[in-house]
Amino acid sequence: MSNPSPSPRHIPVMLRRCLDLLAPALALPGAVVVDATLGLGGHSEALLTTFPSCRLVAVDRDPVALKLAGERLAPFGERATLVHAVYDELPEVLRRLGVPRVQGVLFDLGVSSMQLDEADRGFAYAQDAPLDMRMDQSTGISAAEVLNTYPPGELVRILRAYGEEKFARKIVDAVVREREREPFSGSARLVELIRQALPQAAKRTGGNPAKRTFQALRIEVNGELSVLERAVPAAVAALAVGGRIAVLSYQSLEDRLVKQVLAAGAAHSAPPGLPVVPEQYQPRLKLLTRGAELPDEDEIAGNRRAAPARLRGAERIREDVR
Repeated sequence: MSNPSPSPRHIPVMLRRCLDLLAPALALPGAVVVDATLGLGGHSEALLTTFPSCRLVAVDRDPVALKLAGERLAPFGERATLVHAVYDELPEVLRRLGVPRVQGVLFDLGVSSMQLDEADRGFAYAQDAPLDMRMDQSTGISAAEVLNTYPPGELVRILRAYGEEKFARKIVDAVVREREREPFSGSARLVELIRQALPQAAKRTGGNPAKRTFQALRIEVNGELSVLERAVPAAVAALAVGGRIAVLSYQSLEDRLVKQVLAAGAAHSAPPGLPVVPEQYQPRLKLLTRGAELPDEDEIAGNRRAAPARLRGAERIREDVR
């Protein structure tokens, strides 16, 4: 594997807005903020710099990202604690560190710049690479194994559910024919197969025709949506009253899940018809964004990877009442 280093092209997405959303909670003395998706550490570095009294707990499943971010954050010394874990393991991480509640949580979902830029990770469809796509290459099955071993019906389900691919059946039929001839190992062959399988009209719009399939495979390989389903409620539960959460997502499936969790927390749960909502049914969250906020045109012009970003935020306003 190559030895990557932080790229000068790595620009944290919607950085100023994320800092502004979290600021009221992180200005408190002794505040703890969680960066649940450390990556190359751009957001974490800004958090530690902007809020000099806060402590950072940063989580990532990718050992390479942890090493590079650790070098970047080394000047902050003991204020930064980096943990090799998946972000749905946050409750256990905080328990081990003796941190009962936190004042801020940031999620920057999807694939990091480093993972996209390193060819041998197999995330990018624009260059030929081994079909891996594991965020932690020390565990789990690769995208090639998914393509070569999953039953056709399961592959169709994955492409439809995780890639929202209308032509999933056509693509899977072609994959099954090809894998019988020779198992898949590299991304270029898959990209070409997808180009050939899709109708001409479908290839004229929407960018690279392989992007939905690659997204679907990546989500399956890393269990991203099931992890996120557990992680966002766990992060909300870890917030102290007055604590804030900010979530950056990059595709509609992620954003929909985040929206549902935050909206549910911001709604009362009382049975219909009660004249007064009792305390135990009152909302736990206050939404800080009206819908999902988008990057502005200037940011997109300077950082093309910001284009699909959607930011949502909420504040914890009440403890759970049992």
